[in-house]
Amino acid sequence: MIILVLNCGSSSLKYQLFDMEREAVWAKGVVERIGLKGSILSHRVPGRDNYLLERDVADHHQAIGQVLAVLVDQQHGVIKDIGEIQAVGHRVAHGGHLFDKSAVIDAKTRADIAELIELAPLHNPANLAGIDACSAIMPGIPQVAVFDTAFHQTLPPSAYLYGLPYEFYEEHGIRKYGFHGTSHRYVAQRAAEKMGRDLSELKLITCHLGNGASVTAIEGGRSVETSMGFTPLEGLTMGTRCGDLDPAIVTFLMDKKGWSTREINDLLNKKSGVLGISGVSSDFRDLEEASAKGNQRAKLAIEVFVHDVRRYIGAYTVVLGGVDAVVFTAGVGENSPAIRAAVCRQMEFLGISMDEQRNAVRGQEAIISPEGSRCTVMVIPTNEELMIARDTLYLVR
Repeated sequence: MIILVLNCGSSSLKYQLFDMEREAVWAKGVVERIGLKGSILSHRVPGRDNYLLERDVADHHQAIGQVLAVLVDQQHGVIKDIGEIQAVGHRVAHGGHLFDKSAVIDAKTRADIAELIELAPLHNPANLAGIDACSAIMPGIPQVAVFDTAFHQTLPPSAYLYGLPYEFYEEHGIRKYGFHGTSHRYVAQRAAEKMGRDLSELKLITCHLGNGASVTAIEGGRSVETSMGFTPLEGLTMGTRCGDLDPAIVTFLMDKKGWSTREINDLLNKKSGVLGISGVSSDFRDLEEASAKGNQRAKLAIEVFVHDVRRYIGAYTVVLGGVDAVVFTAGVGENSPAIRAAVCRQMEFLGISMDEQRNAVRGQEAIISPEGSRCTVMVIPTNEELMIARDTLYLVR
């Protein structure tokens, strides 16, 4: 089955075209600056030169039309006709309490996603725009929604409730939802395969460490705790997001600065995290380079991030009652041996240790703990798109 996977952001559209008989990627790319001047499509087919198309794109409908056009293009495409695409899988940011697994998109599913816009005002509207565009351009082709939050719907109430009046949960759905669920689910499955064990018997801590970052405790294949919360702002100090914060700081700053809710939200989401601490960058590669040159604030930003990851690993080891494996994934987790080593330092008492030579890997699957370690430490590159394609294949069939 040929499946198109779409990840629609507010001003971008990432795509991959899969041949699911072999789980092979035929083509992938991204349309950037949707709705802005200077839109650009970057298209890549394995074994060919990359193709760039600079043409303004007004909305997601046009963006998807552009993607489909390049996929069937005689020179740059990989299929002869749009009709060869048998299903479309969409990444949807927020499924709230309504979705604990992926779902075929019909009128009710679409309405439910729209109902959840208030929980994800930046993401769900873009996801819906992609769904609606496919419905218009490719009528009759089945579509599937794969939710970032669905994997975490197995959290117990003791983990997902906040210390607020209970009616706020009942009336407004204020609770921990968690995110990056598709990534955590994928690397957990790969970890079990790599260990040669059944996922149902494992206690795992998966660390999705990138510009956005989260840690999840997984017991028997089920998420039982995760660091992101009602929004992706909670948890670790991230690229530009503040992470865990005393909520009184919000009202304190609003009073001191005379800021509106929009201004404080902008600060916490876009100007904080390691960017705010370092004053250098939200990119950990820049921070490591600056730190090596003696920039103390860049060094401090990395130390704060590492401290947060260690804190969550320690806490989740207690939640799980022990840990069989710690898995690093995403941009930083896959590509920074130094940060992985710093996270695992002095954790031998938990059975967590690292082999320096094995840890010298970037962007590839590897066991990086010493032979015979009580806890297996791994690097597993995430593949959310493949997981979306698999869910789409399963539900459509």
